[in-house]
Amino acid sequence: MGHHVVVPSPPLDVLVSRLWDWDMPPAAHHFERVLPVPGAALIINLHENETRVYSDDADRRCLRAAASVIGGPCLRSQIIDTAEQVRVMGAVFHPGGAHAFTGEDHEALVDQDIGLEDIFGHSAHRLREQLLDTPCPHARLAILQQWLLAHMRMPRLAPEVLHALNSIGAQPQLARIAPLVRDTGLSEYRFGRLFRRQVGMGPKRYARLMRFRRVVDAVYRSQAVDWSGVAIDGGYGDQAHLVHEFRAFAGMTPTAFMAARGPYPNHLPLD
Repeated sequence: MGHHVVVPSPPLDVLVSRLWDWDMPPAAHHFERVLPVPGAALIINLHENETRVYSDDADRRCLRAAASVIGGPCLRSQIIDTAEQVRVMGAVFHPGGAHAFTGEDHEALVDQDIGLEDIFGHSAHRLREQLLDTPCPHARLAILQQWLLAHMRMPRLAPEVLHALNSIGAQPQLARIAPLVRDTGLSEYRFGRLFRRQVGMGPKRYARLMRFRRVVDAVYRSQAVDWSGVAIDGGYGDQAHLVHEFRAFAGMTPTAFMAARGPYPNHLPLD
């Protein structure tokens, strides 16, 4: 049992940032809030025959999907059920990586899960069956990596999109979209369509999400936070702007996020 994370070998590392395997006892809390990240994710549930997410409101409506799915990126936090998070594994794609891997329009993956079998057919079914029969987590990760390698086609991201991703990722707090569009030589409309198809969201939304992620990474382990200073350093106009963005992406204020922190920065325990 345990939590294992590996960086995939080349050339898979161009599309996938990490592979992970989670085999742990059930959590004491029922729900978790999962913060949004800029890349899509592959999830394979080896404990139950479905995956579940819940609406982020008082009703907590349950949305059920297949046991193996590709989904995201999400534009705001999601609620998951810890009862199914007992034996589960997956892959985290780099921004645009899932589009390059599947060839699917990335906007189709935003805020929803698509069954892996719907994309890859019986091969995806055989993968999960093989993983279910493999007790060793390191062997499971090796099997998943080999499956991904066997199915990757490596269509390239458009150079205009790759340039924008690199520029925004390097300094999200300073990112300005208009100069990036001018650098590409494309019209704002054509660039926006291309970016959304390959990344799943518009470039402005992507820059906002990356700014938010930079702040989360900066404050997660802090004991005391100067939010005014964090806002300025993070590229926000003022603290109120930072609070607005936290509500938009995390569904809570920055101080509520700090109070709810658990052992993993992207997963916040709920009731």
